[in-house]
Amino acid sequence: MSDFDRFASSYEQTLDRSLGLFGDTSVFFADAKAQHVARQVPEEFGGKVLDFGCGIGLLASCLRRHLPAAVVHGYDPSSKSIENVDAALRAHGRFTSDLRNLDDDYDVIVVANVLHHMPRSDRFSAAVELVDRLKVGGKLIVFEHNPLNPITRWVVSHCPFDREAVLLFPDEAIGYLHQAGICIVGRAYITFFPRLLGFCRPVERLLTWCPLGAQYRIIGQKSRKEVL
Repeated sequence: MSDFDRFASSYEQTLDRSLGLFGDTSVFFADAKAQHVARQVPEEFGGKVLDFGCGIGLLASCLRRHLPAAVVHGYDPSSKSIENVDAALRAHGRFTSDLRNLDDDYDVIVVANVLHHMPRSDRFSAAVELVDRLKVGGKLIVFEHNPLNPITRWVVSHCPFDREAVLLFPDEAIGYLHQAGICIVGRAYITFFPRLLGFCRPVERLLTWCPLGAQYRIIGQKSRKEVL
């Protein structure tokens, strides 16, 4: 994923161009994910959140806005991406490309569209790493592209930094989390309608069972007894 260094300075613009068919910007989708995360924690949540694979900080910035009392950290192996994180965001949290700089007591870890960039051989070890960094009772929230959605597949195929991506179905992602010793407490399909059909978006909350959403969300919770 260090290949993202060459996209760091133009990441947002490149992603926005790739999302043209859907009609919304990268910030729109980042904000939607942040809202999903905010619904998983109590009001006035003041814990620690890690955005794992944070890139230039688009999602982390939205998390900061929706969870103003929380401490938001970010990790990305692309050091150039970390350098492009907004200075105001960096002033309120730790953003690093070194795993050794992360904590081991996060209340929430968000992994948004990261696993499909990893080789399959690395995905389980990444899940173990993340579970180890959660406090007991903490939540791991995974967002991924849905391979069954044709618009998603089109966007991925036309995005320069997704060309080597290998999409994964929800059962594969859930399998890694189960093996890493985390309990699955939520699964939903999200993002059904492009901007042109935005008037339909209020009904998306009724379609979370339908496997045609552009993305899916999985929520795992760390219990006291971990079985690896």
